[in-house]
Amino acid sequence: MEREPDIDAGHWLRGALPRPSPNCNDRLRQDDIGLVVIHGITVPPGQFGTGLVEALFLNTLDLTSHPALADLEGVRVSAHLFIDRRGAVTQFVPFHRRAWHAGVSSFGGRENCNDFAIGIELEGTDDAPYDDAQYERLTGVLQALFLRYPQLSPSRVVGHAEIAPGRKTDPGPAFDWQRLLADLASSVPSGLGAKPR
Repeated sequence: MEREPDIDAGHWLRGALPRPSPNCNDRLRQDDIGLVVIHGITVPPGQFGTGLVEALFLNTLDLTSHPALADLEGVRVSAHLFIDRRGAVTQFVPFHRRAWHAGVSSFGGRENCNDFAIGIELEGTDDAPYDDAQYERLTGVLQALFLRYPQLSPSRVVGHAEIAPGRKTDPGPAFDWQRLLADLASSVPSGLGAKPR
């Protein structure tokens, strides 16, 4: 019997907690999904497990709860997925819609990566190692994405810093790209290629 796909007909990842964000809009073409952007995020900066990343993406963040949050007044952002330190996944935007994660960006000569990218936020900072559970879950998520969206492959997975150089640094030097690539190489069908680094 064939295995049920990990991404349903509505473009939601099975097993992820669905928390629909208002911070999204339609892609020009729903099938234009050709890039995955890996980000690192904490809210407030440097603090893990606060639950405030979800609040930021849902526009329910109490800006008075911490002095560092004042700069987020009026900010409207989202990502398709958030993977916390334990490897739990929350989905905010279905993959066929445009999440607001990349900002001013370009890849392969195309501007505005939000138009054609899936954004995955990892709970983390540039200088703190990411957790094993996050790498394991990220590998599984990427496998599902590669199977569902034929334009995606390991060579189409980049960091935010790569598409917005000089403006962004995440997921930072603490993110182990070699580990991710090795994990993908051992688990992704051979026809999908590998990302040179």
